[in-house]
Amino acid sequence: MSHAWMPDVGHLRAAADGGHLIGGAPRAVWQAAGADPGMVSARSAAERLCELGQASHLTWNPLTGEIIQLVSILRAGRSLGGPEGLAQPGPGRAADPGGQPETAEPAGPDSLARVNAEGRLCVQICVVAFAWDPFTAGPMTGLRHIMNWLDSWGIARRWPAGSPAAFPDGQTDCRSRALWARGGHFGASQVPDWTAAGPGAIDIGRLTGRATSPAAGVRPPRTNTEQERAQRAGLAAFDGIFESPAPAADSLTRVG
Repeated sequence: MSHAWMPDVGHLRAAADGGHLIGGAPRAVWQAAGADPGMVSARSAAERLCELGQASHLTWNPLTGEIIQLVSILRAGRSLGGPEGLAQPGPGRAADPGGQPETAEPAGPDSLARVNAEGRLCVQICVVAFAWDPFTAGPMTGLRHIMNWLDSWGIARRWPAGSPAAFPDGQTDCRSRALWARGGHFGASQVPDWTAAGPGAIDIGRLTGRATSPAAGVRPPRTNTEQERAQRAGLAAFDGIFESPAPAADSLTRVG
């Protein structure tokens, strides 16, 4: 059964989501929060995103396994297209003469990037991690629960744009709308019309657990077995079977 709200995780409903989804292939987008998972809890990250008016669907601490859901999977999130990370100032935030910041007001729907609502689903997963230290290199406690939930909603375990670039090269990573339209899994640095640099050089095979599609125009090397089969079959178009394809905020709480 597919659940709009993931069972057996924490829930912190954001005051505002990104509105109605506008259709298209379903996808998931992985982001790095720019915070230490040994210091910052998923709930603390979720609270900060709500304060910034940039709620993702999930926040996840891969070290502890804590998962917090902020937005129903059937609604758009608010975390794509704006500043990355938890430490950036909130919308409209300014310092008063006494040096204390004013309370941030959530950004209105009209100020959100359209990309937040593209797809039948556009699940935004904010991982408590740094882009320069890919979270797939360490423990990923709770990942199976997240992947099972995404699977239940039909989000294909493929990466049309290939592996996200290492930090900070993600700011110049592939942002093809043709690849985006295929759905599947993407890094924030691969989202069209955004200059995000994260989540860094994550191991996409370890993350999704299946063979993935390379970026457009790039074919994986053939094995000897594949070459022999191609030669025996005399299929000149054999290759056609391949698809072308920063510190945490001071206000955040310590884990534990």
